Amino acid sequence: MFSAIWDTFEGFLIALRALRENKARSILATLGIVIGVMMVVLMVTIVAGLNASFAKQLAQIGSGTIYIQRFPWIIQDDFFVYRNRPRMTMRNYEDVKRHSLLASSVTPYVDTMRPIAYKSETVTGVMLIGTDDTYLATTDVLPEVGRFISPLDAAANRDVCVIGTTVSENLFDQENPIGKRLKIGGYYYKVVGVLEEQGSMFGMSMDSQVIIPLGSLTKHFGRRRDLSIIVKAKDPSYVADLNDELTGIMRRSRRLQPGEGNNFSINEQSQLMDTYKQITSGVYATGILLGGISLLVGGIGIMNIMLVSVTERTHEIGIRKALGARRIQILRQFLIESALICAIGGIIGVGIAWGGSKIISQYMPAVMSPAVALGGMAFAALVGVGFGLFPAAKAARLDPIIALRKE
Repeated sequence: MFSAIWDTFEGFLIALRALRENKARSILATLGIVIGVMMVVLMVTIVAGLNASFAKQLAQIGSGTIYIQRFPWIIQDDFFVYRNRPRMTMRNYEDVKRHSLLASSVTPYVDTMRPIAYKSETVTGVMLIGTDDTYLATTDVLPEVGRFISPLDAAANRDVCVIGTTVSENLFDQENPIGKRLKIGGYYYKVVGVLEEQGSMFGMSMDSQVIIPLGSLTKHFGRRRDLSIIVKAKDPSYVADLNDELTGIMRRSRRLQPGEGNNFSINEQSQLMDTYKQITSGVYATGILLGGISLLVGGIGIMNIMLVSVTERTHEIGIRKALGARRIQILRQFLIESALICAIGGIIGVGIAWGGSKIISQYMPAVMSPAVALGGMAFAALVGVGFGLFPAAKAARLDPIIALRKE
């Protein structure tokens, strides 16, 4: 055991000496490894960052939440297939609310864009949402200050509103917004609450929104709007069964005949995740392939350099064998040297990738984990062992008498 450890340490020292004596050649030999490791690590880092960011944003939808809507979230066919679908109606909502056994809450939802004003301040691009008091239970959104729309507000179509934090900051600054009246499209609404901060989802701020009773929205801003029905399952494990249940309820509600296609869409979190994985898997595979090709080229370069090194050091190998060095010791020496060259290339590649990830993270999610960094360096060392095996075996098989005659 001790002998093997000493032989490995000695092989490491010999490898370092060989690298110092052939600096230019060693640097050129590592370039392919550096590029390959850098590309693979950067690609894994970017995809991991995007996955984490996308999963975080999807969590805002909720794994147990289903949206019944006129159009699907992902349209893979011609849009004209869907354009003539009838709008969702309040009767559809009432049927789902009445007949669903697997839903914990059912919420009607209509949205539009409107500028919001208070005194001399105006905020544009604000999402105006019409819904009722069940929106809290369906979306898990809570007011940070004040209250949410009450059942009485929804039933009486009162002109009250709950605003997002961005709207509150832009319109009221340090002023308490509760009880103030802001102007939405020519109509005044009393602020009764401010939502807790939600961040952004798919590039859209979730804090730039104003929620009012659904009846108030249709009364002031038109009834011919696409209604969505948000349904939350009693348990996330019920989503598949709830999907089937809602399909049956909606087909009856919309009086569809057997064999007739659905004229509505049931959207859920998994659809977005599946589409996202299809997109990123291709990008990920391409990046890994390009990085793999670079590592392959670098590995071939390492093999070539090691073959040259074996040829140049044939006399040295002969002396070591004459002094009693065994084949396994010669093999280990050259494998260590090959692995060391690649490990150095891997360390440099990971270092460049780390710097690159810091720059990229300013524009998109990219966080390098310690596991990815260590994996990149370990993989580079394995490439060195794999491509150094043939030159090392060639050195180990040399006849000591012939090797000693070599000058």
